[in-house]
Amino acid sequence: MQRVLVVGCSGAGKSTFSRRLAAVTGLPRTELDYAFWHPGWVQTPREEWWAKVTALCAAPAWILDGNYTSSLHIRIPKADTVIWLDYPRWLCLARVIGRVARNYRRVRGGLPEGCPEKVDLEFLRYIWKFNANHGRRMAAAIEETGQHLRVYRLKSDSEADRLLAELRRSGERSAPAI
Repeated sequence: MQRVLVVGCSGAGKSTFSRRLAAVTGLPRTELDYAFWHPGWVQTPREEWWAKVTALCAAPAWILDGNYTSSLHIRIPKADTVIWLDYPRWLCLARVIGRVARNYRRVRGGLPEGCPEKVDLEFLRYIWKFNANHGRRMAAAIEETGQHLRVYRLKSDSEADRLLAELRRSGERSAPAI
């Protein structure tokens, strides 16, 4: 386990899990939200984004935390592991609402300055429809170009905790599939 993608719906806990994974493995971690967004919630243009992702993937070891399905074609061939936090949408919605309540109009960790926490109907719809839209695209991308990957599709925090505990016990940067 040297090049890890951590993916899943907003609110699943990708950033929290990635921080814990980095602490266990010693791998450097990048939150893709931080790399993608500019102040005022301005998106990085697609070609510039792909160049950034290509540069991030050129490193010998990393954890990339975030979805951005438009760049999976760059990340999947370079990764050796995918950890997919495939949590229920009701849980993701509840966590996002709680996060917004705690951080509303403040910039939370993992986002660049000028991107205060917010929520709108479009974002809530994105979460509700994540599995039907982005989850399907992610699964298809992994199936098409990710035969080389070790994939962990975790359905709960307890499964995530077990994976981290196994990594900690093994003292390695890999663990058996759950």
